[in-house]
Amino acid sequence: MRAGLLLGCVTAAVLTIVMAVGMITIIDGSRQQAMGGVTDLSCDAAFGPTHPGDESRGAADAQTLEGEQREIVQLIIRMGQEREISPRAWQIAIQAGMTESRLRNLDYGDRDSLGIFQMRPSMGWGTPEQVTDPPYQVNKFYDVLEEIPDWEQMRPGEAAQAVERSAFPDRYHEWEPMAVHLVQNLGDVENASGCEENDGVTLVANQQAGRAIEFALGERGKPYVWGATGPDTYDCSGLMLRAYEAAGITIPRVSRDQYNAGAMLPVEQSQPGDLLFWAYDTADPSTIHHVAMYLGDGRMVEAQQSGVPVHVRDVSWDEGGLVPQAVRPGV
Repeated sequence: MRAGLLLGCVTAAVLTIVMAVGMITIIDGSRQQAMGGVTDLSCDAAFGPTHPGDESRGAADAQTLEGEQREIVQLIIRMGQEREISPRAWQIAIQAGMTESRLRNLDYGDRDSLGIFQMRPSMGWGTPEQVTDPPYQVNKFYDVLEEIPDWEQMRPGEAAQAVERSAFPDRYHEWEPMAVHLVQNLGDVENASGCEENDGVTLVANQQAGRAIEFALGERGKPYVWGATGPDTYDCSGLMLRAYEAAGITIPRVSRDQYNAGAMLPVEQSQPGDLLFWAYDTADPSTIHHVAMYLGDGRMVEAQQSGVPVHVRDVSWDEGGLVPQAVRPGV
């Protein structure tokens, strides 16, 4: 980059900050399919110990399942299909069952807990005979799940916890990759994780980030002009300003100030929608002179310099001048 051409990203007028915090677990829900579809969720592991899109891990975990375990998985999926409940519910039930009993119909457990989901007769789940009857257990699990407000918008492990009310809530997340793999392969569901891939964007940190990315990518080909904030021309920070404005988040006008406009995280942990910064001295934020938006998979979108239109290019974490912290606006 030529520093003189990028200086305009620093010196334009500053706008007032109006931060709007958004949800961090859901991206465009309008892409749901009718019955059999899956609510799109963030795959961002920064907000929980989940790696839903890790197909290799999911497949490896699934290979360890034995006869009874696979029969219970098939029962969960079949009954979910019969009830015409979203595949997200099948995934939640598989994660809960794997956590509680390793997907086995146990005749023992903590206190009076029994069965696949370790349901307790003393807590109103049913008689001992019922809570050790696999079809009854699966139906009961789905009944309780569907009573939880907005369960489809929760992370699957969180929804499992809302049903089970465990003293160890984080443990349900462990089996997310495996549950995704089983729902996809035994339930014939495409993209069960909800981790959509679109134009190189694989993981979206939050709903607003998805909208900001969509805007920025839509401006590709427009000229770079120092101090410009659209709609026909942009400089680097002007493009970021308008992209997040389109997502309902107002950030400062110049790149140095945008560096302080959200949650910071190590640049190596960047997720799509996060802002990347370049500085003359990477240890001194006051020398920041450029900003771009990360897209995932080592790609970013930027308005770089005069003579170069808005474009997508590769980025590496050891690139010269790259500041070691990225910023997530709206968080």
